[in-house]
Amino acid sequence: MAAVTLENVRKVYPGGVEAVKGVSLAIPNGSFTVLLGPSGCGKSTLLRMIAGLETVSEGSVSIGDRLVNDVEPADRDIAMVFQNYALYPHMSVYDNMAYGLRNRGVPKADIAARVAEAARLLAIEDFLRRKPRALSGGQRQRVAMGRAIVREPQAFLFDEPLSNLDAKLRVQMRVEIRRLHNRLKATSIFVTHDQVEAMTLADKVVVMNAGRIEQSGGPTEVYRLPATRFVATFIGSPAMNLLPGRIAAPGSAEVEGGRVAFPAEAFVCEVGQDVDVGVRPEDLTFTVPGAGENLAFVKDFVEELGATRLIHGSVGEVPIVVAVATSTKIDAAGALAVDRAAAHLFDKKTGASLRRGVA
Repeated sequence: MAAVTLENVRKVYPGGVEAVKGVSLAIPNGSFTVLLGPSGCGKSTLLRMIAGLETVSEGSVSIGDRLVNDVEPADRDIAMVFQNYALYPHMSVYDNMAYGLRNRGVPKADIAARVAEAARLLAIEDFLRRKPRALSGGQRQRVAMGRAIVREPQAFLFDEPLSNLDAKLRVQMRVEIRRLHNRLKATSIFVTHDQVEAMTLADKVVVMNAGRIEQSGGPTEVYRLPATRFVATFIGSPAMNLLPGRIAAPGSAEVEGGRVAFPAEAFVCEVGQDVDVGVRPEDLTFTVPGAGENLAFVKDFVEELGATRLIHGSVGEVPIVVAVATSTKIDAAGALAVDRAAAHLFDKKTGASLRRGVA
């Protein structure tokens, strides 16, 4: 296995469309890194440049100690798993998994051993004689992963491999992919627009937006300490609530419908500065109106999710979502208290977090 290093990588298409804008990223050997972002953010283009399926307009891509900008995809020693499985319909599962090894001249005995081991890891040993059409979507994706595993490459690249599966299968495959990574300890780069996939699979999440990296870090870090307003609202389901406001005093922001307290020492801001105050739905609690700094809340409707409830409503004209336990009693109107330690402040103009030490 090998580390993957990107230095100031750009991709410019004919006509001047810049899909990737100077991305630098170090992916450690053996890590599971997820490229996360909305459609059109450049994540798949970046993955395809690592794979050699797209040329690099500027910058460098290295796999291990080798610069691979001008190396053909077949010679980069990577394996890719696609969204559409890309299996040969006329071949058996065994032949699909063995095909690449045969082309590389690997001895038959080695091929048989590698296919058998991959089939065992993926629990598809009983399907080796079947054709792809006789398999379910989840089984086909396992075969596609098995074809990658038998290559024993330096890095695995996953391009939204779970997008075509139903919700139950996606959950199952997420668990299987994570278990597989824990066994193989292989360098893996996984592209998705699904933040749940990113949070549950990744050692490192790289959040992309408009061709740039907004933030990279562990799942807990990007969730609890978002570096930008974009990351704050993209990571999390439901998304972080944002309230337009102004710093009224050290440690206090005035917003429509009330005030929000925050630890003054944790932020770099000035009295009178316009900000967006962010708070996650689970960091809001119902309280008595007028009891300290709180927000006047009007309930709209409730989503019942079994163990939790999502209370939708508004503070002034701003929509708000509150996550509470199912047993929580909710009145039509009331007040919300914000967990002071969990408040976030973002610069109104740039969207950057004002928290000290968050870049």
